[in-house]
Amino acid sequence: MAFRGTFDYSLDAKNRLTVPAKFRATLSDGVVLAKGVEQCLELWKPSDYESFTAEALQGFHRLSPQGRKLRSFFAANSLDSDLDAAGRVGVPSFLLEHAGLGKEVVVVGAEDCLQVWDRSTWAKYNSALTDEIADITAQLGQSA
Repeated sequence: MAFRGTFDYSLDAKNRLTVPAKFRATLSDGVVLAKGVEQCLELWKPSDYESFTAEALQGFHRLSPQGRKLRSFFAANSLDSDLDAAGRVGVPSFLLEHAGLGKEVVVVGAEDCLQVWDRSTWAKYNSALTDEIADITAQLGQSA
């Protein structure tokens, strides 16, 4: 299942995020919470996160400085979790801080994962992305 859509939510007093109902069955066997490259956190199916990190590390020797840094980033800034009976997942403080999450958040589909953004940060990011998308798509298919 591809993750698509934009959903407004609020973190509860215990910093738990309610996962949109349409995605709960897909994530019922567990989730990986991870720092996003952007100022957001990501929710992945564990198998998809493994594939994502393996693909990102492909071509880097295990002992290369870049390979070591990427492996450290992925491993240290992610954790395995489960949804509770109400479809919520607790968000640890290091991910709250990275994403700058307040109470009001947006859960955004990003095809292979869900991203969680602070609502105002997402509005700015999405506006800038909308302004850039014509230039980005114009470059598709061009060789470097």
